[in-house]
Amino acid sequence: MNVLLAISYFVHLVATVVWIGGLAIFVLLVWPAAKRTLNQPETNHQFLATLQERFRPLANLSLLLLLGTGMVQTGANENYEALLTFTNTWTQAMLFKHIAFGGMILVAGILQFGIAPALERAKLLAARGQANELEAVLTREAHLTQLMLGLGILVLVCTAIATAV
Repeated sequence: MNVLLAISYFVHLVATVVWIGGLAIFVLLVWPAAKRTLNQPETNHQFLATLQERFRPLANLSLLLLLGTGMVQTGANENYEALLTFTNTWTQAMLFKHIAFGGMILVAGILQFGIAPALERAKLLAARGQANELEAVLTREAHLTQLMLGLGILVLVCTAIATAV
């Protein structure tokens, strides 16, 4: 069992690095650089869309791995008492961690199934010379991704608290 648990911790950490690290790279490095160097919203969108197409499958796989390995680790932890029991610091930290993680899943869903199609629609309209809302949708995407990064940092804080007990 210890080998499986160690593998679970390793996979969980790698998935965390990929997902939250990828978000941090986008928010803190890629988007500011793209905004400074790519002056056209359409060019900016094309560049970011290409990167996101490559990142999205990794992020989705990371999400699945985090769910699976998290369940293994929770069941194996000595602080785990029972489902929906929050009587110690560890279970309370895990509650807030899972609420923040759920928020990340919600925001990821909005980005993937709401914002991404809206970006494509805005791009098509702009190509036809019709109403151009591309920049507004890109701004919404940036704000939601910043929110997801903030929730990811909250997940890490809750993990640190749970690990310290």
